Amino acid sequence: MSTHTTTGSSTSLGTTVDPDRTLLVAGGTIHTHGPDGRVEALAIRGERIVHAGTTADARAALGRVDAEVDLAGRTVLPGFTDAHSHPVMYGQNLAWADLRPEVVGDIDTLVDTLTRFAADLRPGTPLRGFGYEHRRLAEGRHPYASDLDRVATDREVYVMNASGHGGVVNTYTLNKYGITAGLPDPAGGRIGRFADGTPNGELWDGACDLLTGPDGVKITNHGPNFHLDDPEDVMRGHLLRAQETYLAAGVTTVGDAQVSRRELEAYLRGRDSGALRMRVSAYLTSALLDTALELGLTRTLGDDLFRVQGIKLYADGTLGGWTAYFPDGYAHDCCHHGQLYHDPAEYADLVLRAHRAGLQTATHAQSPYAIGMVLDAVEKAQADTPRPDPRHRVEHCGLPTDDEIARMRDLGVHACLQPQHHLRTGDGTITALGELGHRYNPSGLLAAAGTSFAFSSDAPVAPPAPFEAVAAAASRRTVLGTVLGGPELR
Repeated sequence: MSTHTTTGSSTSLGTTVDPDRTLLVAGGTIHTHGPDGRVEALAIRGERIVHAGTTADARAALGRVDAEVDLAGRTVLPGFTDAHSHPVMYGQNLAWADLRPEVVGDIDTLVDTLTRFAADLRPGTPLRGFGYEHRRLAEGRHPYASDLDRVATDREVYVMNASGHGGVVNTYTLNKYGITAGLPDPAGGRIGRFADGTPNGELWDGACDLLTGPDGVKITNHGPNFHLDDPEDVMRGHLLRAQETYLAAGVTTVGDAQVSRRELEAYLRGRDSGALRMRVSAYLTSALLDTALELGLTRTLGDDLFRVQGIKLYADGTLGGWTAYFPDGYAHDCCHHGQLYHDPAEYADLVLRAHRAGLQTATHAQSPYAIGMVLDAVEKAQADTPRPDPRHRVEHCGLPTDDEIARMRDLGVHACLQPQHHLRTGDGTITALGELGHRYNPSGLLAAAGTSFAFSSDAPVAPPAPFEAVAAAASRRTVLGTVLGGPELR
């Protein structure tokens, strides 16, 4: 993860900090990104580091020292940047029933966990859970609607898969939203079905548009829809709950990698009220590209605390959910190919329009085919409208080929990897793809080629835990003990 050395703007911690109060920090190992690397002391005035150097020079820079912190040999690091994450979604999921593999190992336990969680909800309140991993359930499958009917038949029940790209609902929810055998799969999404066409309860990606109601956020074929609405005060709680988790982990800047009007409203309210205490760079969902261009949005818009940074797009699906696109099929099922959200021409047009407007793009792409789509589109956009360092990004970038890694370097395209993904789902990726799965997240190859990359959590898919991410990248060991690939990938 990348880092920065300031502690925040004067508004990032509200109005309670005296801008003239001074603090000296010394007595340990202090790492900076400055030319000196490690320094003895930090001089802080208000919320800004005004000097980093020797203890004597730090004292001199302050003149008056109101307080001192003796590190007693401890280490200070700059704040981490989680370059790809979903804070509001993460806070929302933290308020749901916990269905992670560490908690739920089979469908009966999942049902029991939801039933206990429902006991604390008001009658009729939708019941939601997050984090089940179907490949680590004893049954080796997703729950069915009928499984969730054991929890409730008089309210909505929705369990979101650990990938965040969809999940399963109960029969009540299927009926409420008119999800029947006769309803076709929506653009960019899939309705899970039994052999006779009857919905089995699974809803994926754009099909989750069906759950947001007539006035809710719609994503269509621009990615997964996890933008379930809540009242304003509840949304504020989601943001603050997540924010405390990020800050406790040392994360002080976050890139929100899919922002709809729901998240934008939450951030702006937090910014205006002083509740937002971490920096946020927002990437608007490409479903809002037309709106952004109509408003005349070019480059970044905002301040040091919150800014609209660019546009988030999707090329293919997920490795964790086995929806990443492989035209020749998966190793465990040659008839299963995954999905593309756009055909290459449609996708390239989205990138071109954003690029012409001066906007940075960040595209979810996992398979070699999808990563190639991104690079082709960026190359075409740069040929059409040359821009110095447009900093287009490939999000996840799970399985780039050697040639694609070199193309990324030559085009100035940046990769954003999540080592915690292969920690949690690397074994499932090997099951799906065979030997190719061992190449998942090849940060060592990117580094050797001189291709720029960053680490991130993709929370809530994994928690914002920078040291876990670094350890996963270094060891390439999964939670089941499998080591992915050789040392050149580290």
